Amino acid sequence: MNFETIIGLEVHAQLLTKSKMFCRCRADYASAPPNTHVCPVCLGMPGVLPVINRQAVEYTIMTALALNCIIPEYAKFDRKNYPYPDLVKGYQISQYDTPFGRDGWLTIEINGTKKKMGITRVHLEEDVAKLLHRKSADGEVYSLVDVNRSGVPLMEIVGEPDLRSSEEARQYLVKLRTILQYLGVSTGNMEEGSFRCDANISIRPEDNPESMAKVEVKNMNSFKAVYQAMDYEAKRQRQAVAEGWKLVQETRGWVEEQGKTVAQRSKEYAHDYRYFPEPDLPPLTVGREWVAEIKARLPELPEDRRDRFVAEYGLPLYDASLLTGSRTMADYFEECTQTGAYWKLPPDTAAKEVSNWLLGEASRIMNASGIDVSQFRQKINPGELSGLILSAHGVINTATAKSVLGEMFHTGKEAGEIIVRRGLSQISDTRQLEEVVIEVINSNAQPVADFKSGKETALKFLVGQVMKATRGQANPALANEILKKRLTEG
Repeated sequence: MNFETIIGLEVHAQLLTKSKMFCRCRADYASAPPNTHVCPVCLGMPGVLPVINRQAVEYTIMTALALNCIIPEYAKFDRKNYPYPDLVKGYQISQYDTPFGRDGWLTIEINGTKKKMGITRVHLEEDVAKLLHRKSADGEVYSLVDVNRSGVPLMEIVGEPDLRSSEEARQYLVKLRTILQYLGVSTGNMEEGSFRCDANISIRPEDNPESMAKVEVKNMNSFKAVYQAMDYEAKRQRQAVAEGWKLVQETRGWVEEQGKTVAQRSKEYAHDYRYFPEPDLPPLTVGREWVAEIKARLPELPEDRRDRFVAEYGLPLYDASLLTGSRTMADYFEECTQTGAYWKLPPDTAAKEVSNWLLGEASRIMNASGIDVSQFRQKINPGELSGLILSAHGVINTATAKSVLGEMFHTGKEAGEIIVRRGLSQISDTRQLEEVVIEVINSNAQPVADFKSGKETALKFLVGQVMKATRGQANPALANEILKKRLTEG
């Protein structure tokens, strides 16, 4: 029997507010000592009252708008009750039936085809404490609770079960994270836990609209983990059915080291949480003027920026997609195009050259150093990079320019200073190059004969010998021209 995979993702994103969701404790807890960003409110002490963080509400509405959601005029907070050790109050303030956004969508592209994926809801809640699992010297396992994270604004984006493969799930997450980063509402860092994903996955016979029991998969902290977990779980469920097992609704955890999911507990239903309206917070009326104001402040989103890069700069779609996949990379590219050096480059190739350098040598340096674009620009700003690219048009050749870029990154020196100090200026003097060319011709009789017999590749070898003799400083185009002239005339 053939089965279809059904996947729906629930994404939690911590919001970049200065304070927590319902108190004035600082939300930047990541590097703080345990249990130092706490107060009676986020500790769940009796008799305390929460106060809504307006910025968090605004960020949630902004995200909902970017995801093409309907913004209801009425919203409220609810209590979600469950007895986990990381929930100090014994309940979480969340939203149940009246979220800030509903019925939205985003598009992903699979094999050149665009697919619209539904967004069920975008709602706001508070994060929970963090459990730190330890083992004592005598082997006893215990857990510590760090309450710093408790109360940090947490936005949940619930997707419709429209995904049909692990690759679609990965693309969906990449697109969603990029949108959040463009909006500036979340870092989207999965490794740090500010962008977390749970997946609901089931299978159904292709000729039957009814899915089998839904399984929730947790503990996926990277795009790769989501892809592998969905791939594994889809195969596991098919195999279970083939062997006659009955699938049950449950929560399973992804175990990275073993490359498989394991059962954790039976899956809760909504009624298990005993939702009811939060009595300590008033219902909210979301004014239409406020929504219009937030919408007017939305930045240019990734897909729109990609299309503009193609139309405005004449970039290939592939380059534009890579550049706009990160807001900081796209910003860096555009700042390069606003420098004086950029305008001195050949206008028909300037944008493509900057793109090649950013996606090529600059990205290689970033990957090797384990840094992002923001950290790279602290070493080499857009003006310095575009200046180096201009230098590769006559002052030095491309291979030398790559070497110079590496030295700029490691030393903080400017390109011009490095070029002068190392004597790297390109040799473009015809008389000087002719002397080298004559010497190369006299020393390479066989390649010369090969060229004269019609083997064009021999010319590339001879140009390489000129470059070697000049330690890479010869103007390759001029060297090629002089060689060709000497060989055809001789």
